[in-house]
Amino acid sequence: MKVLLIKDVKSLGKVGEVKEVKDGYGKNFLIAKGFAKHATPEVMEQWEKEQEKIKAQEASQIEEANKTKEKIDSFKFTIKHKVGANGHLIGSVTNKEIQIAMKEQADIEIDKKQISLEDKIKTIGIYKADCKLGHGIHAMATIDVIEEQ
Repeated sequence: MKVLLIKDVKSLGKVGEVKEVKDGYGKNFLIAKGFAKHATPEVMEQWEKEQEKIKAQEASQIEEANKTKEKIDSFKFTIKHKVGANGHLIGSVTNKEIQIAMKEQADIEIDKKQISLEDKIKTIGIYKADCKLGHGIHAMATIDVIEEQ
C-alpha cells in the first residue's frame, strides 16, 4: 500500500514523501495514528495544492519582512530617557521601549522578543538593535537615546 506521510516518521521518512508499506502497518498504525494518508490520486492532488498555497503564503511573508527591513534600516528611532546626575540613564532602555518607539515613530509592528541588543543601553548616544523579522531576515535599527527634558 502507498501512503503519503503527513508527519515525520522516524524509521520511515519525512513529511510529503510517498512510501510503500505493508497494508497492516499502513492502515493500523500510520493512518490510524494520523502519521499518513492513503496515497490516492485525490489525496496527492489536494496535498500539492496545499503545498502551493503554503509556498505562496511564505513568499508573501518574506516580501513583507523585506519591506519592514528596508523601513527599519532607513529610519532613526529617538528614545527620550531620564538621566541621573552622573550622566548615566536612570535604569536602561528596554526592548519594550524600542518596540513602542518603532510603533509610534514609523508604524512598525514588531514583538519585543524579536529585538536584541548587544549590550544594555545605559548612557546617552546612538546604538544598534538587531531585529529578527523571520525567514532569516534581520534588520539593524538605529536607536538615538536623548535626555528627557
